[in-house]
Amino acid sequence: MTQETLAARAGVSRNYVSLLELNQKSPTVQMLFKLCKVLKARPSVLIARVEAHGDR
Repeated sequence: MTQETLAARAGVSRNYVSLLELNQKSPTVQMLFKLCKVLKARPSVLIARVEAHGDR
């Protein structure tokens, strides 16, 4: 999924999605759940990946 598609479906800007990917911004819990719904992923899975890989 492109940043543009994710942003449009989540109701945020593409720039915001880019900042999340670059670890320059952190989503609110509400935004995390919204992004997970769009991505069809469980928040716990995404959080576990962040914990496993640190601040890369």
